[in-house]
Amino acid sequence: MIDLKTINAVLGEFEDRGINRETMIDAIEIAMATAYKREYGKRGQVVRAKLDLSTGTVSFEQVKTVVDETSVRFPTPGENAPEDVSSHAGHMHTHSFHLDEEHLVEGELPRYDSEKHILLADAKLMKRGASVGEEIIFPLEPQDDFGRIAAQTAKQVVIQKVREAEKLSMMEEFGEKKGQIVSGIVQRMERGAIFVDLGRTTGVIPYEEQIPGERYRMGERIRAYLYAVDEGFRGVYLRLSRAHPKFVVKLFELEAPELASGAIEVKALAREPGSRTKIALASLEAHVDPVGSLVGQRGVRVSTVMSELGGERIDIIEWSDDPKEFVKEALSPATPIEVVLDEGEHRATVTVIEDEQSLAIGRGGQNVRLAAKLTGWNIDIVSASGIEVAGSDGESVAVAAEEDLKDADEGSAAEAAGAMPTESIETIIDEEPQITELSAEEELTELPASDETAADAEEDRDVAKDE
Repeated sequence: MIDLKTINAVLGEFEDRGINRETMIDAIEIAMATAYKREYGKRGQVVRAKLDLSTGTVSFEQVKTVVDETSVRFPTPGENAPEDVSSHAGHMHTHSFHLDEEHLVEGELPRYDSEKHILLADAKLMKRGASVGEEIIFPLEPQDDFGRIAAQTAKQVVIQKVREAEKLSMMEEFGEKKGQIVSGIVQRMERGAIFVDLGRTTGVIPYEEQIPGERYRMGERIRAYLYAVDEGFRGVYLRLSRAHPKFVVKLFELEAPELASGAIEVKALAREPGSRTKIALASLEAHVDPVGSLVGQRGVRVSTVMSELGGERIDIIEWSDDPKEFVKEALSPATPIEVVLDEGEHRATVTVIEDEQSLAIGRGGQNVRLAAKLTGWNIDIVSASGIEVAGSDGESVAVAAEEDLKDADEGSAAEAAGAMPTESIETIIDEEPQITELSAEEELTELPASDETAADAEEDRDVAKDE
């Protein structure tokens, strides 16, 4: 007899952990059958237990499979059966359950065992219409008293079944969330990886999937993209990322209903995490502006996403089927004059005015590099005079180097003139700083505490003398 109050409490607790009632009842029945077989059964027996939740009683039954000469082989007179028992000096008799599984060679029939097999002729005597492969049930004597070893075995069976059920439940739950953004609490940092508490389990953000320059503190809430759900030996492993390109898309889906509903489609995306992202959009509905939908009123939507990414710059452009127009848009914020495509080498030569050379190239060639990734074309930047400035393959030319040197020289001159970085050189030259020089004594002289200064008092005395 099992205490129903205890059983119902346990079942309710596991239901809260995502394990259904049927799974737990099945685990209890398997554990009870294992304990019964270990304590009272024989080697080879197939024992099943049935738990009645209305009375709390457990019934046991032996199952035999109907066989004939074509489905089993009968042992020869000289063939010995496996040992029925294993005994050790000073120890009580214990049944050998680890020998139940018979190791068969491929194509070999299992050996007939009277404890788990019943011949077809005998089965038909008990049940009319019995057939090979059918199961015949034999009731067993009920038992409530199990030994310590049997009880420990039953406990291990329940624990194993619970772990398997939890693993399956988490695989189902997070399998549905794969490809989505999940939120959790930073649990710890270990060897560069961040472990995130997601409630029922823990996710990990590897070092290479983190945004460079970001710093995280324990207990801080963090959002990341769930890109892999792996089943391991010890449980379910969730792989998270903040550097994944899809992370940007999913963040925009949270901010822009047009993107989440499918009215806008992301055609291409190129990202250098923590620095800059370019995203190309196409509208599937004529009345929807793809760029404006992601930017939002006064830029509130794109600003929210940029804040989540630690200030990462985001260029939102409109997709075009025309490669020339698409390359022009991809080099935003620069405005190219002309784009010439070489289909053979899949290379685009882009002409820009001299004032926009640095804008088209970007810091360290980042803008042209991301534009090449976004469009799939190798891009060469050429000045209006016809001199190649830079290419998307990372090769810099003399003109770019001269521009950098010129900027460095101007910066040095400004620094020598005493200019702050935000001030222009022209301002420093045109407006000489006006400095009133005071002697050391005057600088150290304290003014009176009253509102009347020393100069005012002296002027009042002069006026009094004249009068």
